[in-house]
Amino acid sequence: MEVIINALTAINGLVWGIPMLVGILGLGLYLQLGLGLMPIRKLGMGFKLLFSKTELGQGEISPFNALMTALAATIGTGNIAGVATAIFFGGPGALFWMWMTALVGMATKYSEAVCAVKFRETDSLGNHVGGPMYYIKNGLGAKWAWLGVAFALFGSIAGFGIGNTVQANSVADALGSTFNIPHHITGLVLMVLVGMVLIGGIRWISEVAGKLVPLMTVAYFAAGLVVLAVNITALPAAFGLILEHAFTPIAAQGGFAGAAVWMAIRFGVARGVFSNEAGLGSAPIAHAAAKTDSPVRQGLIAMLGTFVDTIIVCSITGLAIVVTGSWTSGEAGASLTALAFSLAIPGGDYIVSLALAIFAFTTILGWSFYGEKCVQFLLGVNAIIPFRIAWILALPIGATQSLEFIWLLADTLNAMMAIPNLIALALLSPVVFRLTKDYFAQAPR
Repeated sequence: MEVIINALTAINGLVWGIPMLVGILGLGLYLQLGLGLMPIRKLGMGFKLLFSKTELGQGEISPFNALMTALAATIGTGNIAGVATAIFFGGPGALFWMWMTALVGMATKYSEAVCAVKFRETDSLGNHVGGPMYYIKNGLGAKWAWLGVAFALFGSIAGFGIGNTVQANSVADALGSTFNIPHHITGLVLMVLVGMVLIGGIRWISEVAGKLVPLMTVAYFAAGLVVLAVNITALPAAFGLILEHAFTPIAAQGGFAGAAVWMAIRFGVARGVFSNEAGLGSAPIAHAAAKTDSPVRQGLIAMLGTFVDTIIVCSITGLAIVVTGSWTSGEAGASLTALAFSLAIPGGDYIVSLALAIFAFTTILGWSFYGEKCVQFLLGVNAIIPFRIAWILALPIGATQSLEFIWLLADTLNAMMAIPNLIALALLSPVVFRLTKDYFAQAPR
């Protein structure tokens, strides 16, 4: 195992190096500027479309449930344990770089969904399928086919990390430390619950996500606001720390080991992408199934996922950790977030554990659909049932494995999955710009 961890660490350092960070932030900035900052300017329009009762075009799920399915996959351990990990290694300044990743990531997520709907297909079962592998295939042509295969391959493997074992491991760790529930029991319960939902495919997944995600997001956000209200006088200083140490090193203090600016950037961007998945190419797989006839309309809804995930949910976690001073405690991961909440709210650790458990459960559901579609692209519809069985069986295994190894594996696979998608988005950006221009030229003023 030590040899594997050392090899993964080496690969992780390579794929999450400067080129990847430049690629994610650079492409997001390019798309944001190319769109004339439209994703930021039209944020209100996106929310208006989200709650519109009008459904135009063919698809399997409503535009709202498409976003909830995507959010189910993104709002998970990254928002609770991932943010804490970023601050543990990179200091408070890491939160600033998570925000920057989100602001440019809104344009990336918008572009992904536009391409997904524009180039989606109908499979032999009559379902709409899309995502990077399809917009590479149908948008870039045969000479780029290998890139679509690469994405589907990385996505099908990455799903078992970021969307399955990482989630199972984090929820087992949280429930074990808070409620003394054995890890193997948590794994078995997850296996049964997830199996019951997967029987119904994307429709059941989207229905569960459409109810659980809004409920738990609002509940967690409200609890976070209580933490901030209790520590309201420390809030200005907390923002000062975040902004100052986004650009200057921070010395060791208490249980915090200190961090260079590079560490703040590296972990802020990496955990930001891990959480909101902008650039990974996962969310457009869900948005391709939406009932819509407008790629731009769905793109406006899709970009809300990055805003809600990072600007709202991750910010609550990060600010709670900084404002309570718990970031110097030496705790890491979900335990650090639980400590921050418990310092302000009696039983706050229980709130965090329950939120993490439900967020992780919905993430497992959302990512099961992503992995399934990647496998279907590679092997056909006959591979769907075997994939679902493998997905369910992986849960108890993930719940009982080393947290360090699983986080490292997921982090590495994230980057490898992003590479084909970022290349495709760069090459297809003229299509996104043209469709956006045409849509707003025709829209009533």
